[in-house]
Amino acid sequence: MTDAPTRIHVAGSAGTAPYDVLVGRQLLGELPGLVGDKAKRVAVLHPEALAETGEVLRQDLTDQGYEAIAIQVPNAEEAKTVEVAAYCWKALGQSNFTRTDVIVGVGGGATTDLAGFVAATWLRGVRWIAVPTTVLAMVDAAVGGKTGINTAEGKNLVGAFHPPAGVLCDLAALDSLPVNDYVSGLAEIIKAGFIADPAILELIEADPEAARSPRGPHTAELIERSIRVKAEVVSSDLKESGLREILNYGHTLAHAIEKNERYNWRHGAAVSVGMVFAAELGRIAGRLDDATADRHREVLASVGLPVTYRGDQWPKLLETMKVDKKTRGDRLRFIVLDGLAKPTVLEGPDPAMLLAAHAEIAA
Repeated sequence: MTDAPTRIHVAGSAGTAPYDVLVGRQLLGELPGLVGDKAKRVAVLHPEALAETGEVLRQDLTDQGYEAIAIQVPNAEEAKTVEVAAYCWKALGQSNFTRTDVIVGVGGGATTDLAGFVAATWLRGVRWIAVPTTVLAMVDAAVGGKTGINTAEGKNLVGAFHPPAGVLCDLAALDSLPVNDYVSGLAEIIKAGFIADPAILELIEADPEAARSPRGPHTAELIERSIRVKAEVVSSDLKESGLREILNYGHTLAHAIEKNERYNWRHGAAVSVGMVFAAELGRIAGRLDDATADRHREVLASVGLPVTYRGDQWPKLLETMKVDKKTRGDRLRFIVLDGLAKPTVLEGPDPAMLLAAHAEIAA
């Protein structure tokens, strides 16, 4: 017998329905209940790497009486293009997918971003369920309703706010995750620690090596704590008009790094460098104390995340940051800390300040 899953409630806001994030093991049996009895068809959208998992879900839903189809998409960020979205729309059209039918996105953050976007745009919005299979997707991408695809100009510039009807975080999926992918997800967990829940940092600092493994003693707690941070924020600010912006801590530079590396860098690795940069920016601006700024580098490095980036790339990174979603007009905005778990906005920082912060992460 398995333990009952932990349910984390995400309140509805901006006219959206509330939903639950379930964290536990062997959660497949929860899926039909989330799909509901109004749906006739279910589309299981999965990456090539999870063809087997996608087929298991499709077969299970077929056995439950649904007309289930599987839509295979490319792995990772290659899935987040308008061409792949169009391929998914075509599959839905050929299956006579109606407004009461449901999309299930199973995979990492790129897959759930795509599945949510396809759901948001098909018939102006159908229900969808996220089944994240990586740490990053569980604690970040699948919770909160931000969906999107990338363009040549940048990451997630095309998208919609379209919360899922439910999220199933089956921790068993993490057991086979490559260590680099697992560690990449820790960046978002550590971010939650710095912006809202310092207990996360203490758990990791107590045993960094254990934190690097899904079999570590605190895996479930770290994931649950991170989801609670995000759930609380998005419950009160779905559309990033205020509080939700704090979730972008480290992301302004991170997205620029990802684009500069043609998305060959893992998102968590870029966020790690971005957080060190944001900590240095906070320190230089006189907002953040030395101990907390230094703690960023120590915690991130202790689990094997990068804390530096190529110094000669600064002009390109700065140019990319200027078209980031978080920019207002031509004023750059960064989330910095006024202290541990005290995030705030730094708007239009002096270019010399940015250059000085960059010098601290330059390799």
